[in-house]
Amino acid sequence: MKKLSSLLLVSILGGAITLGSYKLFIEENNHSPILATEQTNQKQAATFIANKYATGTANSSINTDFTEAADKTVHAVVHVKNVAVVNNARSMFEQYYFGNQSSGPKKALQGTGSGVIITPDGYIVTNNHVIDGASELEVTLNNNLSYKAEVIGTDPQSDIALIKVDAQNLDYIPFADSDNVKIGDWALAVGNPFNLTSTVTAGIISAKGRDLNEGDSRMQSFIQTDAAINPGNSGGALVNTNGELIGINTAITSQTGSYIGYGFAVPSNNAKKIVEDILEYGDVQQAILGITGGTLNPETVQKNDLSISQGVYINSVSEGAEKAGLRKGDMITEVDGVNIRKFSDLNSYISTKRPGNKVTINYFRNGEERQAEVKLTKYETYNLNIVGVEITNATKDYLNVFKANYGVRIVRPLSPRLNIDKNEWIITAIDNQKVTSVNDVKKIMNSKSKDENTKITFKHISGNEENYVFRP
Repeated sequence: MKKLSSLLLVSILGGAITLGSYKLFIEENNHSPILATEQTNQKQAATFIANKYATGTANSSINTDFTEAADKTVHAVVHVKNVAVVNNARSMFEQYYFGNQSSGPKKALQGTGSGVIITPDGYIVTNNHVIDGASELEVTLNNNLSYKAEVIGTDPQSDIALIKVDAQNLDYIPFADSDNVKIGDWALAVGNPFNLTSTVTAGIISAKGRDLNEGDSRMQSFIQTDAAINPGNSGGALVNTNGELIGINTAITSQTGSYIGYGFAVPSNNAKKIVEDILEYGDVQQAILGITGGTLNPETVQKNDLSISQGVYINSVSEGAEKAGLRKGDMITEVDGVNIRKFSDLNSYISTKRPGNKVTINYFRNGEERQAEVKLTKYETYNLNIVGVEITNATKDYLNVFKANYGVRIVRPLSPRLNIDKNEWIITAIDNQKVTSVNDVKKIMNSKSKDENTKITFKHISGNEENYVFRP
């Protein structure tokens, strides 16, 4: 299988960058999760967040005094310390084949990042990569008070996590409407890195709807800013000059791992929806339009003799989108009156909706503008851990590319050790049983014993099939 290549180096900040302070220890149970002792009703928290949602304009064009915004936010941004307990592989062979499940001595890896308090009773938003794999979580406020924290829920696809500390009457930052943010608006990046207490940097909104991996099925629609975001600031706040949350700082683009002028934040509308889903449903209710596609290019525009220059070209449609009237080759230009310039704009808007919501799509077909109402469906995925890939359902048009009548689509590899191009392979069978959906895969895997080998049939875009046997 071909190696997955990438031309853009995205330095994820926080835990992964600041791993250090390693401490070796042997006892397996020395570090167990420490959870908060009391919890607030989660639906009440979701209601509080919704009621505190700011919908006004993002910034005043003449307001360049950042002292008020800084004063409102520094006490609501916290330091998050993650202690992850892993096995220390005793050889390169053991690390390659067993990773963190090797039988070597235990090791505590300490990573740090930032978080944003969003309710006075201790709910905190941070990045998933800051708390991923934590055996212990400790949160330190700007006044140096520390609390043990528990993980309430995570969404690895958007790199958002919700944690909680047992505290009351905390300073917090209300959500703003990130759709109101404009390019050129002033913005402050507030972080709490390396336990130095909160720090503030200023800049402007450089771009919106940034997709660092164009066409990826995961939510990729970042706010870009030139406000300095440095190691340890992952999970911190991007705020407007009113001191309202417009984004969760997540990544930088850099060849050195240090900030060089390009910082990226998950928009507050997306983060807010994820938090509300976790509090109300226990997991993220991710909606999809039911299409695959990409951003329009000049060749497509010229071929179809279009008067439009921006939008999303549809490569394939699901049954629900097809029933609503969408077809392969259509060009989407608006959703609910919101202009769609590229695929990340579409992803960003749909990510604020839930399964069952209806959206109005404006699109072009054969040079004629049309409109359709589409009911959004739930994005179903499954981590096929024995292989190390995330899978989802495949549309008929997607399967046709592989000359296949059935199969499931590979969303992404879950392990860096797996060299696979997700766009060139699908899975058509498990243990010689045809799979037509994620549910088929779940049923087969749930019926297997833990020590049983698994035979996976892959099909290449060329039409060739290959079989591999994976050991548990």
